[in-house]
Amino acid sequence: MFTGIIEAVGTIRAIIPKGEDIRIDVGAGSLDMFDVQLGDSIATNGVCLTVIHKTEHSYQADLSLETLNKSAFARAQAGDLVNLEKAMLPTTRFGGHIVSGHVDGVGEVIERTQSGRAIEFWIKMPAEIARYIAEKGSVTVDGISLTVNAVRKDAFRLTIIPHTSSETTIQSFMPGRVVNLEVDIMARYLERLIESKSDVSEKDGNTPASSVTLEFLQQNGFA
Repeated sequence: MFTGIIEAVGTIRAIIPKGEDIRIDVGAGSLDMFDVQLGDSIATNGVCLTVIHKTEHSYQADLSLETLNKSAFARAQAGDLVNLEKAMLPTTRFGGHIVSGHVDGVGEVIERTQSGRAIEFWIKMPAEIARYIAEKGSVTVDGISLTVNAVRKDAFRLTIIPHTSSETTIQSFMPGRVVNLEVDIMARYLERLIESKSDVSEKDGNTPASSVTLEFLQQNGFA
């Protein structure tokens, strides 16, 4: 698990074809690799990848067809900058939100504007994950834990403070860039809980249907 608080910005040094899959070689930048072991996970632009080889300043990881089909890594090139975060420890300060590193969809930056010292972005989102994105809720964009400040039918707005810009790749985001999106895992669990209650109600005519819906939870700040 991760928190979405980026620890370093790395660089894809090489993309190595492996049959239909690929292996990437990542320069770890300022990420402390001392305690990283083979088999450990590093979130790379929000994708949980398993370290299969490491040096003091780099690591390699394999990307399956599933990962390529579900993430922006299908468009990755050598030289691309990537956000890096090691898996959280029990003693880690929890500054972001629960991030699994399992990408839910690929979004696209469609607008960038300056707002004082902050930068505002509108991100177009796939229709299948739109119901999980709520105003003032959390979303992970290329591995960065961020707060959604506004939502419209097919997009959401982010307001990025200078510190986040300087410590992540988001400062380079321009319209047309594709990004990895992971929705708040709590929204998914709440939806599943609501669906399960509805299933039980439909099968048991004596059990009243729950009045709690995903929309109700979103409106009241729970999702």
